[in-house]
Amino acid sequence: MVVYAPAALLFLVFCVSVLRERRKFSNAVILGLAALCGLAAWLYRLVRSDAVSGPIVVWTLLAVGALSVLLLTCFLFLNGVRMLRKEGRSPSNLLSLLAAPAILGVVALLVTAAVLETPVLVGAATAAGGLALYFSFLFLCFVAYAFLYGRLRVRRRADFVVVLGSGLVGGSTVPPLLASRLDRAHRIHARIARRGASPVLITSGGQGPDEDVPESHAMADYLVAEGFPAHLVEREDKSTTTEENLRFSKAIMEKAKPDYRCVVVTNNYHAFRAALTARRVRIRGQVVGSPTAAYFWPNATIREFTAILLAYRRTNAVMCLLIVLAGVLTWWALQGASG
Repeated sequence: MVVYAPAALLFLVFCVSVLRERRKFSNAVILGLAALCGLAAWLYRLVRSDAVSGPIVVWTLLAVGALSVLLLTCFLFLNGVRMLRKEGRSPSNLLSLLAAPAILGVVALLVTAAVLETPVLVGAATAAGGLALYFSFLFLCFVAYAFLYGRLRVRRRADFVVVLGSGLVGGSTVPPLLASRLDRAHRIHARIARRGASPVLITSGGQGPDEDVPESHAMADYLVAEGFPAHLVEREDKSTTTEENLRFSKAIMEKAKPDYRCVVVTNNYHAFRAALTARRVRIRGQVVGSPTAAYFWPNATIREFTAILLAYRRTNAVMCLLIVLAGVLTWWALQGASG
């Protein structure tokens, strides 16, 4: 059982880290490393056991992996087409559609390099395959931990419920995506109020160039129309980004109650990245997510993951440089051997 020790140790570190601060991307990476070490240990014991089933299981896993890549590519392509039909041709709606040919391109390069075995192709395949594995690992870590984070229990005490804006339709109408956030915030507020508290609900969102009113005002009007008490709504109407949503809402909360606790509400695909931002701006509270249309989720998740990669761009740039360097060294070694 010693081979499982690294996985157990990493999982212990993960648990301690989550208890201390759940809003860290490193939690996702540590959890992913623990799972990877556990899988490697299991495969090692399976191969070393000399059981007849060992090789069968390994080849079955490889076949399942290949089939999963094929199904994922088809799914991303179909989802990308549906996104274009329902949401329009903005660059942010093209991510799942672009991911499909990117995966096919990497697979084609790997197969071509394995068949032709030329130094240039092998070096390029090493770099491309390494980058694909690196980003795939981070993406799986992100999706798994975001799923877990969304199911962590909301703390009972909260002085404020903050709802992040997401744009209006027709300049003044709350769209279904934003309505789901407001409905979830309404339910959370009611649950906290049943415990005897009377938290203030902050609608956060400024006015965009194509909007007739600030988002926060349209959000507040929606809540009041749904029966929410108007005197418990505070409008933050200057922000234009998620970080500004949180910073400006934080200023309102600190002014009213310096030792506040809050719950921030957004959509489920956005909750973990919003939580990372909330930690960066030192907001005392948890972020929770509301439901999102199934067709919208894959593209939105890729967009959120891309934004997190950019937030940690220095670390990712170093890792990518090392992987590309490994590809160059592979090409150089093969070139020297063939020469």
